[in-house]
Amino acid sequence: MAFSSGGNGGHDKVNATINIVPLVDVMLVLLIIFMVTAPLMAHKVKVELPQANLDERPDQAPPAPPLTIAITSNGTLYLNDQPVTMDLLDSTLAVEAQKTPQPPVNVRGDATTPYRIVNEVVNLAQAKGMRKVGFVSAREKN
Repeated sequence: MAFSSGGNGGHDKVNATINIVPLVDVMLVLLIIFMVTAPLMAHKVKVELPQANLDERPDQAPPAPPLTIAITSNGTLYLNDQPVTMDLLDSTLAVEAQKTPQPPVNVRGDATTPYRIVNEVVNLAQAKGMRKVGFVSAREKN
């Protein structure tokens, strides 16, 4: 704000000062409000949760390890890092689809692998009855 002092013979001087007292008052009030409300936000309702015991359920088997199918850029197939043919993969997936619990299938395709080959593998897995078919990809680094 600018104030003028009118008592100096017609020459008005502008007093250019900022009064920060109201600003400090508002900041102190906000500080007090946050200090009072912060402990209230951290308060939690205490609830006694039931204990889970997974040993009581013998009918449920542990999850099966996943099957990993890797496809190179030239179309070579690998099942759990072992080279396989499409026929061997077909029979292996048919056997694995009958297991309980059924293992998930992870498909890893090279970045330059033709989509046709990846599509054939996914369709084969689904045709054999595999319910959980997913893709594995590398995360892009920043």
